[in-house]
Amino acid sequence: MLANFLSKSKPINFIGLLIFFFIGLLYTVFYDGFTSEKLLKAAILILLFFAIFFFYNFITSKNRLTLDHSYAYFVFTLLTLSILSELTQYIVLIKVIIYFLFLRKLYSLRSPKKVIGKVFDSGFWLGLLFILEPFSIVFFVLIYAASYLHNKITIHTLFAPIIGFITPLVVYFSYLFWYDKTEEFTNLFNVDINFNVGFYSETKYLCITGIVLFFSIFALFFKSIKALSVNNTFRKSWILLLTNFAIAILFALSLPEKNGSELIFIVFPASLILANGIEIIQKKIIKNIILYLLLVGSILVHYLL
Repeated sequence: MLANFLSKSKPINFIGLLIFFFIGLLYTVFYDGFTSEKLLKAAILILLFFAIFFFYNFITSKNRLTLDHSYAYFVFTLLTLSILSELTQYIVLIKVIIYFLFLRKLYSLRSPKKVIGKVFDSGFWLGLLFILEPFSIVFFVLIYAASYLHNKITIHTLFAPIIGFITPLVVYFSYLFWYDKTEEFTNLFNVDINFNVGFYSETKYLCITGIVLFFSIFALFFKSIKALSVNNTFRKSWILLLTNFAIAILFALSLPEKNGSELIFIVFPASLILANGIEIIQKKIIKNIILYLLLVGSILVHYLL
């Protein structure tokens, strides 16, 4: 049964799900024929996705965002597979890797070690992400939310992320100034918010968002009752995860040009919220029903829609 297979966090689970995902990736790349260019593209995409899955697993396990199981990794794999066709551009995957490097520093604030360095690095990675996607500036709130939740608010933690954020911008501006292209820099600050959600009315995105929201609401309600009743480290991480989820939704909805790839920013917190909801279910038959529904749903969305 699927629930038994995923009930423990084992290397075989990581490898098996990764192979399952890469099969879907190769199908997407070689769907309309095989060429040497596509072979090179597939190799690069495999490396980029491997980095994404590695960082996801590292953040989740290192910061104990779930218990010792593979539900989160399973859900993340399925949700990523569902929007795989929108994620086959290199620039999109580079943004996701930077996003994960940014989150890695924030969730590690649960540990009191090297706090200043962590908030500085989080600002630095967000600065890089801002250059590639200006609307990512909304995630700045997450830095101070993490600092506040883990009682790390000091004069240093207030200004360190700002300095970190500015650092890559100064380098980028210097580069553009040298080549007389400063207009590209000013364009980063020309914000054009567009909350038009008509794009997500397509059948594919309705299925994805519907499933995620339905199970997330269930998980939010039942897991929050348990998590918020105890004042421990996970309680703070859970609140940060919910904040991450809300900001990621705001980020995706406010983008002027939507193509579906932006949903990957929601997939990280959503998969962890869903996994925490699944782990509190006592009856394995219900767990299996949910897991198989997610599995079948992702396959149908990826291969048929």
